[in-house]
Amino acid sequence: MTARNARPYEKARANAVRGVQGVRDVLTLVLLPLPLIVAALPATFAGGGTRRWFGGRGESQRAEAQAAKDAAAAAFYELDTAQRDLRISIETITAVDSSPGARRAVEDFAALGLRIDEVSHAYITAVDAYDLDRVDLEASVAVRARGELSRAKEELVRVKGELDRFERGLGPLLDKAETQLARLAPAVERARQALRSASDALDSARGSGLRADDLAARLAALGPELTKLNEGAGRHGVAETLQRADRVLRDAEAVRTEAERLPERAAETDKRLVSLRTRAQALTTRAGSVEPVLSELRRRFSAACWQDLQPVPEQAAASVRQAEEKLREAGKARDEQRWADATALLSTVRALLNTTDEAVSAAGDRLQRLNAVAKDPQQEIERTRFAIRDAQRLAMAGRNTPDPRHARPLDDSVARLDRAVEGLESRHPDYWHFLTENEAVRRTVAHVVEQIREERGAGRA
Repeated sequence: MTARNARPYEKARANAVRGVQGVRDVLTLVLLPLPLIVAALPATFAGGGTRRWFGGRGESQRAEAQAAKDAAAAAFYELDTAQRDLRISIETITAVDSSPGARRAVEDFAALGLRIDEVSHAYITAVDAYDLDRVDLEASVAVRARGELSRAKEELVRVKGELDRFERGLGPLLDKAETQLARLAPAVERARQALRSASDALDSARGSGLRADDLAARLAALGPELTKLNEGAGRHGVAETLQRADRVLRDAEAVRTEAERLPERAAETDKRLVSLRTRAQALTTRAGSVEPVLSELRRRFSAACWQDLQPVPEQAAASVRQAEEKLREAGKARDEQRWADATALLSTVRALLNTTDEAVSAAGDRLQRLNAVAKDPQQEIERTRFAIRDAQRLAMAGRNTPDPRHARPLDDSVARLDRAVEGLESRHPDYWHFLTENEAVRRTVAHVVEQIREERGAGRA
């Protein structure tokens, strides 16, 4: 409905409402006993305006025209009411949904609005064209009025049917929009509550002597978001407000969780500092034992058995010094309550100490293994041969000849083991080469076994 037509349109709606009420009053009279009808007639028609009644054919035509006018008024009122109700639904959808389907619904409703304006204008024109209460109303004029009003009513009813069908098609969009609107207030309230909880947790952490400056900054950054939440969906839109509420809730919950855990985190950091300092001191002592081990290795075994361990003492000492320097930096970060920096530095310290521990242990393990194989190499040989035989039995299971893909690496493993055993017959045997060769053969054999089992599990062998 255009602004130019708004005044006659509202006047027609008011007249339609009075007309509908007048019809209801007449129906009420019909249902009353005769004595009460006679008593009620003056009051009824006085309230609805003066209407003169005359007998004869002319009055019959006037009554039919008036009935058509009342029917058209009722149809106009129903169409207008349905349009107003549907406009609320459209506004609900547009407040939430910006999808192509929602945009099409708005466009279709606007097109329907134009048709409603057309039929409403035709109805208003017909009503304004005839004064059915005139004393000298001619029968032909009443007939014409009845025809135009009846056609106006039919058009109003037809467009009302289109409006009803359109409304039924809006069901899914409207349900989705109403669901989102129903989520709006609880989502905003949850976000506000999360901010309050985060603020309380932060106050509690500060009360225990922890500054939590980074958490305070993160919480302060949520202030503008809270302002926008308070401004409401009317300004920022339902979808954007829901997204903002979810984001504020998530970020505030993260701040609250970290603030609540801060005292525990401080205690864990202190504990790790003490533990890693103790470990660094112990490794310093253990690193001092590497040189005697190397001395024995040099004295009893060929150079190939210990040359790769020569840098261990120097590397261990350097790693421990680096770890101690990182520990001092971590302690400073903890004192300044830079928790992320402290955690990263402690992780670096642990990695350095792990590497140093492995290197220091490698020297002692090497001496122990070389002593064992020098005393009895046969045990290592039998261990490897058993693995090869077991793999060969598996390769032959259910077959007359083994698959070359399996037989070839197993045959190579046998030859490799034989060469390793022959190497022990030299004047200065390389026991470390012997051990590493046996380990390599067992790895190859294990790979063949795994391959056979996978292929048979898949039905290919």
